[in-house]
Amino acid sequence: MNAILNRKSLLLLSLLTFSGLLKAETWPPKVPFSYALGMAQYVELCSSCHGKWGDGSDQGPPLMHVFYKRSHHSNASFHRAIMNGVKAHHWNFGDMPPIAGATEGDVKSIVRFVRWLQDKKGIK
Repeated sequence: MNAILNRKSLLLLSLLTFSGLLKAETWPPKVPFSYALGMAQYVELCSSCHGKWGDGSDQGPPLMHVFYKRSHHSNASFHRAIMNGVKAHHWNFGDMPPIAGATEGDVKSIVRFVRWLQDKKGIK
């Protein structure tokens, strides 16, 4: 009985996806022009540690993680981390130093891009 239900569920999911009623999100997403500046600044200032798409690296944690959702880390906490650095508190990567050369405008654009990217990942 379970095998029949599983096959029916799989068939229904396939039909919904094929028909366009249920769209599978591709990753990485196509970045709209309005987020391009934030993406460029993120790639320049953040991606060496946090990964090209916020998926982390051996240098820093993934920003596409529920630890960084809005209700746990506000935009202001991202701002402080970029401008002032932050003590390690969720991961074992060590303290994050301030990002040399980052401006207030950079931070605003970067945070806006990261939040958009999180939305695409379903991290709210």
